[in-house]
Amino acid sequence: MSRPLIITDCDEVLLHMVVPFREWLDEVHDVHFSLHDHDFTEALRHKDSGKPLERALVWELLTGFFDTEMGRQMPIAGAIDAMARLSAVADIVVLTNIGERHHQGRVAQLAGHGMQHPVVWNHGPKGPPIARIVADRDADVVMFVDDLAEHHASAARDAPGVWRLHMVGEPELAVNIPPAAHAHARIDDWASAEQWIMARLAHGPAPALPPG
Repeated sequence: MSRPLIITDCDEVLLHMVVPFREWLDEVHDVHFSLHDHDFTEALRHKDSGKPLERALVWELLTGFFDTEMGRQMPIAGAIDAMARLSAVADIVVLTNIGERHHQGRVAQLAGHGMQHPVVWNHGPKGPPIARIVADRDADVVMFVDDLAEHHASAARDAPGVWRLHMVGEPELAVNIPPAAHAHARIDDWASAEQWIMARLAHGPAPALPPG
């Protein structure tokens, strides 16, 4: 029997992202980033005029952040210790939408925090790569952890036997984000999440959820 498998996102699950991104935008680019507005086209505004940034500039700044500022990203509270303990009972793969350009930077970034797990880069929905990883690993019990509801919906479609934990590790974001309808649970702190994950891995494959 194969070891259980945990497939986890990185940003806002293992490492803080939006807060250091906001700080960098303010310090270097004179841009205000409102964490209460989930539409990037409205959330990022020039501080001098109050006007929203052009969409192309938003993506340019995101790319620039990952080019040079990944050192600003610090671990979510409890993530490092939880990953170390979970790795004793399960294989761990980091599935991140950071893209191929920053893949090696992400590997080095996580290793620098003691999280030396395989990193798979992706663009778009995560259901298809989750299904591929599960098939490649031939894992019987799988846990998926992510902060975005759309990825849980995608996983529910393409890998329905996978446990799905909705976690938003950044408190400033978590208060404004409702639980994902296609996740089996919503837990935002690693102390509680680790216990829930351990119990689910011991339980067996995930049950199907009713359509949401």
